[in-house]
Amino acid sequence: MLLYNLNELLFKKKKVWYNNLAKRKINYRRVKILKVTDIKELKLIANDIRKDIIEEVYSANSGHPGGALSIADIMTVLYFNQMNINPEEPNSNLRDRLVLSKGHASACLYATLAERGFFPKEELKTFRKLESRLQGHPDMEKIPGIDMSTGSLGQGLSISNGMAIASKMDDLGCRVYCILGDGEIEEGQIWEAAMNSNKYELDNLCVILDYNGLQIDGTVEEVKALDCIQSKWESFGFNVISCDGNNIEMLISAFEEAKLTKGKPSIIIAHTVKGKGVSFMENKAEWHGKAPNEKEYEKAMKDLQLEQDKLEHNISELPGKEETIWL
Repeated sequence: MLLYNLNELLFKKKKVWYNNLAKRKINYRRVKILKVTDIKELKLIANDIRKDIIEEVYSANSGHPGGALSIADIMTVLYFNQMNINPEEPNSNLRDRLVLSKGHASACLYATLAERGFFPKEELKTFRKLESRLQGHPDMEKIPGIDMSTGSLGQGLSISNGMAIASKMDDLGCRVYCILGDGEIEEGQIWEAAMNSNKYELDNLCVILDYNGLQIDGTVEEVKALDCIQSKWESFGFNVISCDGNNIEMLISAFEEAKLTKGKPSIIIAHTVKGKGVSFMENKAEWHGKAPNEKEYEKAMKDLQLEQDKLEHNISELPGKEETIWL
């Protein structure tokens, strides 16, 4: 009985401390949060992130470009439009959390964090090199802004559940975002975790499924056909939102809908293109885990520079090379 009373007292003190902390910092949090609302600017940021992904993987001569490129728009909307985060306070208890459960897409996470100001962009050139902080899978002990070390597929949703429950227990008001791969949801632990998300009514949890249809051994359908994805998640008690995962406007709308959903978790089934933005990588399973050679690197960077030119000059298609004159 004495031990029980002591634990109860400690919990109450902890909760009071967190609540006082929240009251002290809430105004500062509102002032410091960056929220980019201009769609063109967000598209340019996503394109810059894709350039950095290619630079990272090419420099390391290893990595997973396909699934990193596919989530660049998702990461852009989260880190520049949706999430309450502050690079000056990367460990704030008040911050929103992101768990990149498909940790092999770390090149996108690193590029996004660098673009957001968590560490210098020059460090991206050390990706996957000896002694580098930027290893092949994210390490929360080394890099500011990483909320969880990931890489073992299937575990991220369980971790996200714990974060979301803790936020509710401590009344912090934080939202938790978890990015899953479509091949990853072949793992049984995902569905065990989904039952708990529903059981605890985690409406502060938003799962994003990178539904690009490809995994390391081929198409998801060939490896382990997962039919009726939407109805599967609905049957586990989730609010299901489907959208084009490479469309900035649709992603913003989907995340806003998820915020308004109460009493149940949400999942955004983001229909993406693996290798998005690089013509010869798009919809090719072989680019799941392969680095480009020099010619491929040059072609990829040219593709992304052309996309930047299109965005900056507000045109949908570029003229032929001999006709390209910017006024």
